[in-house]
Amino acid sequence: LGVHHALAERAPKYTKRPNVFRLQTAERRLFLFQAPTPEEMLSWISRINLVAALFSSPPFPAAVGSQRRFVRPILPTAPSRSPPEEQLRSHERWLERVVQELLEHQRQLPEGRGRARDLDEYRVKKEFLMEE
Repeated sequence: LGVHHALAERAPKYTKRPNVFRLQTAERRLFLFQAPTPEEMLSWISRINLVAALFSSPPFPAAVGSQRRFVRPILPTAPSRSPPEEQLRSHERWLERVVQELLEHQRQLPEGRGRARDLDEYRVKKEFLMEE
């Protein structure tokens, strides 16, 4: 199970068992884990996220094509060779860029009676930006 570009977080909507957290991978797969105590669950979440951040190299730009449609960036699987401080700065810059892009994307709503493809592309890009 690769944890590069993964995110661990509480699973508040999962109510069948206590102390359950979710792990979403770069491949968009979702795993649920149960810890014995709330403290251990938080410990696992923070450690998984730390390792995921250390292993996550900055994303490559999306492939260039003749169409204007949105394409997710390529997430490298090789661990980052940067020191943790540079990794943190890189993640902070990425977060700023994604937040700015999300705000700009939300300002450019497609027309109400736009083509279905345009509406679908808007939704896919919005979901990506929200996940990021």
